Amino acid sequence: MRQVLIKTIMDSPIDDYISSHIDAEPENLRRLYRDTHLYQLYPRMCSGHVQGRILTMLTRMIAPVNILELGTFTGYSALCFAEGMPNGSQLWSVEIDDEMEDLIIEHFSQSPRASDMHLVIGDAMEVVPTLPVSQWDMVFIDANKRLYTEYYEMVLPLVRTGGYIIADNTLWDGKVVDPEAHHDSQTIGIMEFNDHVAADARVEKVILPLRDGLTIIRKIL
Repeated sequence: MRQVLIKTIMDSPIDDYISSHIDAEPENLRRLYRDTHLYQLYPRMCSGHVQGRILTMLTRMIAPVNILELGTFTGYSALCFAEGMPNGSQLWSVEIDDEMEDLIIEHFSQSPRASDMHLVIGDAMEVVPTLPVSQWDMVFIDANKRLYTEYYEMVLPLVRTGGYIIADNTLWDGKVVDPEAHHDSQTIGIMEFNDHVAADARVEKVILPLRDGLTIIRKIL
């Protein structure tokens, strides 16, 4: 029942209604979203209009100096962060699939903040410790679902007190409440992450039932 409810809330016509009552999707993001669905496998990995506007607004609210993104895909979410970044901010985005590099760079180059956007190709667990940033103000986790807990524990010590971690796909198409789906390794990874964060006294946390689930985490200790 819960899985059906989650899907119903975020599907048409409610999703269409929300989309028509928020800020319009910028043209460059609309093109990117369309191209992602035309030419990429698993296009649902693209954030999309509603979630994108939330990511931009959260960035404006947090006003981060340094942003880290784990999992770039085609670059939609990164462009949303760049749109909301204050002057002087930097975004570092890590993507493991080197076949996406040219496409991502093409879209990054069209952003007014292109010079503040840095793409790094490689495994996030190996790349992040090598980046020339000692403290992050905001981290977006949207990479390998099996490793969410490992990503979290890697980045949390690097996040400033009062900084934020945002994790995507934390309801995982409702599978987190489907007992028959627990043997799927990605579902297990998301569930372990959700349980881990829920029990972590170092952070405040809330899950938004937006799209596929968006967890907002604030470091307090």
